[in-house]
Parts: sequence; structure tokens; C-alpha cells
Amino acid sequence: MLSLRQTLATAALLLASLPALAASNSPVGTWKTIDDDTGQAKAIVQITEHDGVLEGKILQVLKSDDGPHPICKKCDGARHNQPIEGMTFVWGLTRDGDEWDGGRILDPKSGKVYKASMQLVDGGQKLKVRGYIGFSLLGRTQVWLRTEMPEPASMPAASSAPMSPQAGDAMQH
Repeated sequence: MLSLRQTLATAALLLASLPALAASNSPVGTWKTIDDDTGQAKAIVQITEHDGVLEGKILQVLKSDDGPHPICKKCDGARHNQPIEGMTFVWGLTRDGDEWDGGRILDPKSGKVYKASMQLVDGGQKLKVRGYIGFSLLGRTQVWLRTEMPEPASMPAASSAPMSPQAGDAMQH
């Protein structure tokens, strides 16, 4: 028979593991994006959830053809010539079974906005991110790797004006 101390210790361990289990069932967290053409890490992004809707922000650009701290030269509207670091580039995804769908994703390199879907793989350690036009068959897929949050001192400052998801919807063609 377990003592009260052993029972409490077991309960504490189970409770402590709940956030890790929840994180592995959700894209919420910090991810390293991997370029689907080169296989190289491109950025550190953070996915958050507000009222059941996912949103993603670029925390740090790791590799850019435009050097450190690039701006979104080809973006339309409020994002035009804004820093890519701190920019919301994924918005509007909602859960549909084991996938998140119905949202949009911005490709900062081209400035184009695509429909988006996400699905966790490998026990929540990888995230399949698909950007597409029209039907999901016409698009690109990247696999992102779950990572730890960067230290606060290395995090870039967010842009001065937050971007609303509605601003991204206006960029659709």
C-alpha cells in the first residue's frame, strides 16, 4: 500500500507532466522553420492560441538573403517594408480533428498570402505546415521542429504596430 507521501509525490509528478502532454497535442509553442528546398533552418517562430484560433509570429530570422533583420519588401498593405522579426505571418487556423485548418500564412520572401493547414507529427515534435492556393494539392509543405524558447535577451523587439489578422485577409488575391 502506498503511503500518503508516495501518493502525493505521484500526483505531483502527474500534474507536472500535464503541460508537456498538452504541448505535444497542440502546435502552441516555439518552432524552428526548415526551408523545404534547402533543408536549412530559416527562422524561429512562436505559435499561440487565442479563443481556439492559432496565430504565428516570427521571433527571429536565422537565414535571409537580405542579411540580418530583413524587412518585408514584397508584402502588401500594412506589412509592406515592415520588419519580418515580430511580424504575425500565420493567422486564423482552427482545429479540425487532428489538423488545424482554415487559416492563412504569409511567405515573407514573396509577400504572398496562402491558405494554410498544420498537423503535428512525431509525437508533437514536428509540425507539417502546408501553404496552398485553392485546393491543398496545389501548394508547398514544410516540416518545422519544436524548439525551446530563445533567451529574452536574444529575442528581437516586436514591431511598433501590431498586425491584425484582418490586415492579412485584405492581402488575398
